[in-house]
Amino acid sequence: MSIKVKVRLRMSKFGEFFKSTRISLGYTLREFCLKYGLDPGNLSKIERGHLPPPQHDKLVEYAKYLKIKKGSDEWYEFSDLAHSESGTIPNDILSDKEVVDKLPVLFRTLRGEKIPNKKLDKLVRKLKGHN
Repeated sequence: MSIKVKVRLRMSKFGEFFKSTRISLGYTLREFCLKYGLDPGNLSKIERGHLPPPQHDKLVEYAKYLKIKKGSDEWYEFSDLAHSESGTIPNDILSDKEVVDKLPVLFRTLRGEKIPNKKLDKLVRKLKGHN
């Protein structure tokens, strides 16, 4: 069982990205919200990291308003920031069984724990092209 840990700083990386993209399009917060029927209070909280980033359909909706094309580098940054700050793994990653099977090794590595020799040997063989 895993526990989601929510750490909020003054400004979230997702919020910074959202705000800078909105401003680059020439919108104030109120103008943006008025144009797209959004609540300025909630959007302000998202930009400042006081509310978690949106997920799924809402994330796609906001990307559309920000002129972020799904599948672009900007989209992946937008989506990855939202998922990382929410403590979730993007669906496109979870849908790839081969990647999901490797996640435990990644998690151990990120924690600084030793990877079992058997798994390390398998990884080295794979990298050398010797499945």
